[in-house]
Amino acid sequence: MPDKTAKKTLSAIYRTLYRAYGPQHWWPGDTTFEVMVGAVLTQNTAWANVEKAIVNLRRERLLEPERLFRVPLRKLAALIRPSGFFNIKARRLKHLFAFITAHYSGSLVTMFADDPEILRHNLLAVNGIGPETADSILLYAGQRPFFVVDAYTKRVLSRHGIIALDADYHTVQELFMGNLPRDSRLFNEYHALIVRVGKEYCKKTNPRCSACPLKKFLP
Repeated sequence: MPDKTAKKTLSAIYRTLYRAYGPQHWWPGDTTFEVMVGAVLTQNTAWANVEKAIVNLRRERLLEPERLFRVPLRKLAALIRPSGFFNIKARRLKHLFAFITAHYSGSLVTMFADDPEILRHNLLAVNGIGPETADSILLYAGQRPFFVVDAYTKRVLSRHGIIALDADYHTVQELFMGNLPRDSRLFNEYHALIVRVGKEYCKKTNPRCSACPLKKFLP
């Protein structure tokens, strides 16, 4: 059930961040497939490292489902090395696109035409695809309204007393999805703005609270 206080607070935070930063034009990627690859590669690393791996894949013309699915695992791992944990991520990419091939004949159009809840359930069954990666694929590649919860989201909201520090993924996601319109564009922009303020002000150590656009929301 929607919470009037939560709805008001979340809406006010969004307006404040949007006024401070404007549109973020996130997720950076030329194609749906590239966004999906980036969603896997960005696990446990900075985006700057992902960009280097994407450049390598683009140079080898592997940013197409069938081509990436067929490339040898060792070569794929070497190409994505800048993203870190490259052997693990290479296997995860293979698992993901084996799933797309098996269930949707390799067609991303067919995949994203599936019922969003069913697709999310099936993505979470893929080895190496957790809630954050699945929701990033659904939101940023498929424009499906699932709010992405990451470390920045939890840090910003917990420091402002909106969620408990140990709140789980589902609880935080439901806070957004239960109190905001189910709009993929809104969720896209909101999450990108949270990442921006998290990187610039709400840092893990030495946060810059006094200069933060959200300082008025501090408890």
